[in-house]
Amino acid sequence: MAWMTYISHWFEQDDWYEGLQRANMSQVRQVGLLAAGCQPWNKDVCAASGDRFAYCATLAIYIYQLDHRYNEFKLHAIMSEHKKTITAISWCPHNPDLFASGSTDNLVIIWNVAEQKVIAKLDSQKGIPASLSWCWNAGDAVAFVSHRGPLFIWTISGPDSGVTVHKEAHSFLSDVCIFRWHTQKKGKVVFGHIDGSLSIFQPGNKNQKHVLRPESLEGTDEEDPVTALEWDPLSTDYLLVANLHYGIRLVDSESLYCITTFNLPSAAASVQCLAWVPSAPGMFITGDSQVGVLRIWNVSKTTPIDNLKLKKTGFHCLHVLNSPPKKKFSIQSPTKNHYTSSTSEAVPPPTLTQNQAFSLPPGHVVCCFLDGGVGLYDMGAKKWDFLRDLGHVETIFDCKFKPDDPNLLATASFDGTIKVWDINTLTAVYTSPGNEGVIYSLSWAPGDLNCIAGATSRNGAFIWDVQKGKIVQRFNEHGKNGIFCISWSHKDSKRIATCSGDGFCIIRTIDGKVLHKYKHPAAVFGCDWSQNNKDMIATGCEDKNVRVYYVATSSDQPLKVFSGHTAKVFHVKWSPLREGILCSGSDDGSVRIWDYTQEACINVLSGHTAPVRGLMWNTEIPYLLLSGSWDYTIKVWDTREGTCLDTVYDHGADVYGLTCHPSRPFTMASCSRDSTVRLWSLTPLITPLQINILADRSWEEIIGNIGIEYSAVEQGTPLLCGKMSRDIRQEIEKLTGNPRAKKLRWFSECLSPPGGSENLWNLVAVIKGQDDSLLPQNYCKGIMHLKHLIKFRTSEAQELTTVKMSKFGGGIGVPTKEERLKEAAEIHLRLGQIQRYCELMVELGEWDKALSVAPGVSVKYWKKLMQRRADQLIQEDKDDVIPYCIAIGDVKKLANFFMSRGQLKEALLVAQAACEGNMQTIHVSTPKGASYSGDTYKEEFNELLHKVSKELAEWYFQDGRAVLAACCHLAVDNIELAMAYLIRGNELELAVCVGTVLGESAAPTTHYALELLARKCMMIPTWNLAADLLLMIPDNELHLVKLCAFYPGCIEEINDLHEKCKLPTAEECMQLAETAYADGNIFETVKYYLLSQEPEKALPIGIDFVKEYISSSNWTLDTIYPVLDLLSYIRTEKLVLHTCTAARNELLILCGYIGALLAIRKQYQSIVPALYEYTSQLLKRREVSVPLKLEQLSEELDAWRACTQSTYESLEDSPYTPPSDSQRMVYSTLLKRLKEESLQGIIGPDYVTGSNLPSHSDIHISCLTGLKIQGPVFFLEDGKSAISLNDALMWAKVNPFSPLGTGIRLNPF
Repeated sequence: MAWMTYISHWFEQDDWYEGLQRANMSQVRQVGLLAAGCQPWNKDVCAASGDRFAYCATLAIYIYQLDHRYNEFKLHAIMSEHKKTITAISWCPHNPDLFASGSTDNLVIIWNVAEQKVIAKLDSQKGIPASLSWCWNAGDAVAFVSHRGPLFIWTISGPDSGVTVHKEAHSFLSDVCIFRWHTQKKGKVVFGHIDGSLSIFQPGNKNQKHVLRPESLEGTDEEDPVTALEWDPLSTDYLLVANLHYGIRLVDSESLYCITTFNLPSAAASVQCLAWVPSAPGMFITGDSQVGVLRIWNVSKTTPIDNLKLKKTGFHCLHVLNSPPKKKFSIQSPTKNHYTSSTSEAVPPPTLTQNQAFSLPPGHVVCCFLDGGVGLYDMGAKKWDFLRDLGHVETIFDCKFKPDDPNLLATASFDGTIKVWDINTLTAVYTSPGNEGVIYSLSWAPGDLNCIAGATSRNGAFIWDVQKGKIVQRFNEHGKNGIFCISWSHKDSKRIATCSGDGFCIIRTIDGKVLHKYKHPAAVFGCDWSQNNKDMIATGCEDKNVRVYYVATSSDQPLKVFSGHTAKVFHVKWSPLREGILCSGSDDGSVRIWDYTQEACINVLSGHTAPVRGLMWNTEIPYLLLSGSWDYTIKVWDTREGTCLDTVYDHGADVYGLTCHPSRPFTMASCSRDSTVRLWSLTPLITPLQINILADRSWEEIIGNIGIEYSAVEQGTPLLCGKMSRDIRQEIEKLTGNPRAKKLRWFSECLSPPGGSENLWNLVAVIKGQDDSLLPQNYCKGIMHLKHLIKFRTSEAQELTTVKMSKFGGGIGVPTKEERLKEAAEIHLRLGQIQRYCELMVELGEWDKALSVAPGVSVKYWKKLMQRRADQLIQEDKDDVIPYCIAIGDVKKLANFFMSRGQLKEALLVAQAACEGNMQTIHVSTPKGASYSGDTYKEEFNELLHKVSKELAEWYFQDGRAVLAACCHLAVDNIELAMAYLIRGNELELAVCVGTVLGESAAPTTHYALELLARKCMMIPTWNLAADLLLMIPDNELHLVKLCAFYPGCIEEINDLHEKCKLPTAEECMQLAETAYADGNIFETVKYYLLSQEPEKALPIGIDFVKEYISSSNWTLDTIYPVLDLLSYIRTEKLVLHTCTAARNELLILCGYIGALLAIRKQYQSIVPALYEYTSQLLKRREVSVPLKLEQLSEELDAWRACTQSTYESLEDSPYTPPSDSQRMVYSTLLKRLKEESLQGIIGPDYVTGSNLPSHSDIHISCLTGLKIQGPVFFLEDGKSAISLNDALMWAKVNPFSPLGTGIRLNPF
């Protein structure tokens, strides 16, 4: 194991004790990510290999990987090393982990996707790599070409590494748009040119330059660029070519002859991209450039076999995945697949008349569209496996929450659109009409006006009415100058301010009347209305000054000018809580805080290494400020002292916008030049405050007063001072009876990030028997309680059926009537309302579907339906009627049909058959006395229901969404499992809130959550809070003992804490320990020594007891664990003393070994090997006498691996070898020692929110596994070694000491 060499030197140093009190967790947690769309400017921007596919936005490459367990693709990594537009990406044909990309700053980069790191970089002086591809004929060489050539070949490693020029491929007469190596024939390569011609090179043959132009162009100068080129995988010479206007040809590269020209259905259609389907020889697919039509062809036919309209916007590129995902099993998520948005159109049923010979190939196509949409389409099933619709494809400059809805976030981008997202589902809900040029800034209208003002680089400003989907007003006072900031006054909704490169800040009314033109000496970049005085506005200017204007006077002079910045000032922001305080961010890398009343700069926050852009004050904690910069980071500041509390490195490029919503003040959104929007939870910054709420402390310890809160610099618990907390307090003070449940719920909803907490609380209310009429409107959109599922779904289906087509509503398409009926039918079917389903299918013309399930209603109904179908077919005069009539035994009808068509022989035949009794008329009979009683059925269904909800919960949980997983369990009344999932997702505060409200049924799990939270409080030294939490657990004496034992205060403080915990004083404990020792009671002895002033006396006693036990053959975990667990709470400063070295090493080894056993019991598969390894390393390196042998450890680990491998091996790994008999023996002995876990639900690995979100720029390697850490990282006490937060949580639950072997306790909670 690599990690041991990495940390081995810690094992030598015993006196290592510092940095203990440092909180080593990043305070800001990433909880959501909105990926960018695919860029529409270059050709090769999507690629696929095995079970991964990739596409690129302008600056970042997104890599998706197949999750075999659920058979779905998940975002695995974002790579953003390029600083300029990416031109092409290509996957290495020989090594699935290697990947090349090129960009307009002449850079070619080779990535290792598995390790997410750059392997090689080439800064090519020779021109832009406009197109690039791995060479099929060489092991590791990448070829790239700029517009007129030549073709460069870069060999990355080996003796010949370096760049060479292809001998023939140069000095072309027309720019190259695309080139392709032949996959079988070594060294053969074809180029497609802008003028429509091809150039073909092949070693040993005459090279052909500029041949095979489309016939229509012969002898003209017109251009018809080659849009796509692919070699036929089954031939050495055939090549498919698409030209933008001319269409598709199959040509022979040897004889330079055009074999087939394919005909598109209409002259207007033009092909943007094409791909062969590897699983179906002779089949290929194309994507149209105007509308998103996917056409399926076979080389033997000149017209398409099938045309599928997938989207309204045209295709940009296509890629067929060569290994279609293996269908293991798939659990459909309950809501419609959350990637599919309302624009994905349903595919009309194909008419398979002349094409019945061709069946659709099984295959998955990565489709990228011109609007940035990216999806994976399953051709066989004709459905999207995944669709990431409408991502921004360029820098996002601004983001803002809707004033009256914390779930809607608007973003403004370089790509000329504003989009509105639902942050719970991370899907686009609205998009502006577009084509505005670059949009720099946006501002929502106050309240519920539902309009957005946008500011553009060349086209002035505009107001977009989101509901109507159109631009309702334009402002052109700045002419063609860029407007950098727009701000709609929230105190006076008639006024809008803009500031521009022309040096003016203009204030006008919404109908366009100019009220003020404030002239500045240079460009103005930022403006912001004061939140306290409706007539005050501040601006940031290129002349390095901040100005404040008073709009109520007619003067155009500023009231105040603040100078101090040493470079241009960009944004300015007034504090929402402290009157007269504002901050400004500048290109000098600093943020300055100004006090308008003192006319002075009261603080300078320095730390960013590049210009500062995004600025955001927290709306509850008056001194909390966040800033985003071109150095790719977001910093969190305490503006009282000017200290930086945390730095976030996850964005891959400049951070432009930061925003939060006053009613969810600790959820922040950020946007960046990396084209992503990310959601962050800031609650870790206020943990003590959250726990004050849980511990039911008084209002004074929760809500503060702004002035006092700001001046109190000593690090007390932060207090809430904003509108949200005041509103909650007012509402609670109106309530009669015990408001505790309401208070917990309201605070919990405000403090939790989006993504399920509201849903969870609705389910809790249902379980507690709240009246259904009080449920919010959006309840039926989430995970509903069992008893509502049927009711709500039926009404939803009825609504879908009756809905009249509304007028087309703007940006994002409204589903067609057919889609609505289909959706309704699907819901009815799942509710067992078969007859409704059949009737809707008939309405849609899908008779076969209706008839195939009709017998489920009754045979009588089926017969009636068959007759209706037969009548219709006779009217249409179709042969298809025959089987229908025969099946229902309606011979007469059939005979008449044949006679009317003059097919008399047929009529005779049918009549004859009927007479001989071959055709039966069905008599509907009811079974006498069903053998199955209703109850047994019910039992089975109930079991099934729990099984399905469990699978679904697991799916959410693995996706890093523990709160929704808990919702799935609550929906079927499984409270214990719901709580367990919250705890395993480390949502401890939420678990305690919900558990407290649910009461008795959740008690055991709530107590466990309280215990873990108390451990968390031992870190942020708020020992009293930890005691309060533990006092909420009924039999809490032992927990309180551990808390007091670990408390590092002076003797008076220790005794105070003892008193609070109702324990004897330290002096008395000493006597109690001696008495217990005399009586031979080991446990009591250890307990009281730990509480005394000489806790080190407990070590030898406890350790000897444990060692003695382990030496016997039939010990169990439960006999020794309580003593060990207690010993592990000895004060750290005592444990790291030199005098305790031997005892400490033995304690660490025993805790490591017992930890490994506990990890096996709790099924923490990922850390069991690490714990065994850690224990044996300590055994090797430290001088100890413990009854453990290295051979025994490795034997147990092998036995565990052998006996559990079948349950959790990944799919492709080594073949399964059954465990040997001796291994079975060892493993069963182990299990005998372990006994069952008391809380059943807590079994299984931990998985915190955001665990599978790719971080971006800083990649950490885990010192436990040697692998890259995905999701949140936890730093160990040396400040360098990192492990994943999930592993840290599991480790701390089974072994309290750090993996570095220093004797310091781990506290990742």
